[in-house]
Amino acid sequence: MRTLLISYDLGVPETSEDYKGLIAHIKSYGPWAKPLYSVWFVRTNKTCTQVRDETEKFSDANDKLLVMDVTDDDWATKSVDKAVTDWMKK
Repeated sequence: MRTLLISYDLGVPETSEDYKGLIAHIKSYGPWAKPLYSVWFVRTNKTCTQVRDETEKFSDANDKLLVMDVTDDDWATKSVDKAVTDWMKK
């Protein structure tokens, strides 16, 4: 299983409904953590391309999306919630 980072910027106009669908979809991948406002880590067997293509369905043409494989264990944080860093250590 790999760990993917998903980050997004929803363009204007954005609504709480836009976020609800996107967030529910991201959580559906399995174990997840949310270290920053629009940054998620998910554990999945899917590729970055698969996640991008599937997640894109929950965004508009003016939204931005980044999906990266961050499976490597080299990372550092500052002022990130301990529950998130504990999740990342696993």
